[in-house]
Amino acid sequence: MEVQTDNTFSMTNRIYFDNAATTSLDPAVLAAMMPYLTNLYGNPSSIYSYGRESRLAIENARKSVAKILDAHPAEIFFTSGGTESSNTAITASVRDLGCKHIISSEIEHHATLHTIRFLQNRGEASVSYVKVRPDGYIDMNELENLLMQSHEKTLVTLMHANNEIGNMIDLQATGELCKRYNAIFHSDTVQTVGHFPFDLKNTYVHFITGSGHKFHGPKGVGILYINENVKISPFLHGGSQERNMRAGTENLYGIVGFAKALEAATISYEEESSRIKDLQLYMMQQLKKNTVGVSFNGDPGGRSLYTVLSVNFPRTFKSEMILFNMDINNICVSGGSACSSGADIGSHVMNVINSDPGLVTVRFSFSKHNTKEEVDTVVKKLKDMI
Repeated sequence: MEVQTDNTFSMTNRIYFDNAATTSLDPAVLAAMMPYLTNLYGNPSSIYSYGRESRLAIENARKSVAKILDAHPAEIFFTSGGTESSNTAITASVRDLGCKHIISSEIEHHATLHTIRFLQNRGEASVSYVKVRPDGYIDMNELENLLMQSHEKTLVTLMHANNEIGNMIDLQATGELCKRYNAIFHSDTVQTVGHFPFDLKNTYVHFITGSGHKFHGPKGVGILYINENVKISPFLHGGSQERNMRAGTENLYGIVGFAKALEAATISYEEESSRIKDLQLYMMQQLKKNTVGVSFNGDPGGRSLYTVLSVNFPRTFKSEMILFNMDINNICVSGGSACSSGADIGSHVMNVINSDPGLVTVRFSFSKHNTKEEVDTVVKKLKDMI
């Protein structure tokens, strides 16, 4: 197969359009973390002054996160990221809250899908999958039917926004449906915390998740929101950290960085979300204008992530090598999710909503650092590649 190179496109000109996988660390976030990477290294569980300083930093971060999400500080627990948070919430719903039936969808993140299948295989819960419409949205009528027909305590686990195509559920409406049928509601909000405002005090949801590296914070730190009316057992056992809920010495500098990144994202939300949305729509227009047979997955013009654009190209001899050719040209994108350690096993999301073998799918995802000039460069390269 043909691999195209352009030696004039140097490494210093790398274009990064894979922000749904991870974002760059904001310099202000790094500055906030540095004291805890250098001088303020005390163990937060220690009683001397170094330890008390570290404990204060964690509790201040917790208060900051809670205020932004409109939650109570006691409802915020720091974890290693979205995967641990979702595993904890789903497993606790079954083992501690008595959920014997799980309703989910086949386009969830693998942190959810693999967990519910594990519990199903162990005979701990039955699983039902709500239909996904061709436009990528959850069929809410069928969700209500599944809830209505369930005769056991039920967990509904549906992601707020899909990481591959961007489609969002209505968190309020889904929560109200769960409330009507007395179901536990967990939502993987990894793609939306730091990108959209939340009002958890007025939302019927028992668990949500967040991951710092999705909004210019550090990797390896996340949150699990547990509604104050929910009582569960720890997922990790050991010490008494996180109010006996999550054992292990806290990721001090990561927690400080998470809170700082969320604060920065919240302050700039109105301006940055509008600019990034314009960039997403601009790329759609340019691809339609310059590429024959292009199409888009999900509903990028509707209730969807402003950061994600999932694009189909007609499968040809050249387009089959599109990801490799873009990489060689220093353009960073993915074929869908980038959460499978680089394994090219095909997208389970695309298999559900659009399994046409005649198409090649590429996910472009944007951040505040991207520009229209970068879009123009990528579209020009794509035109040459396919």
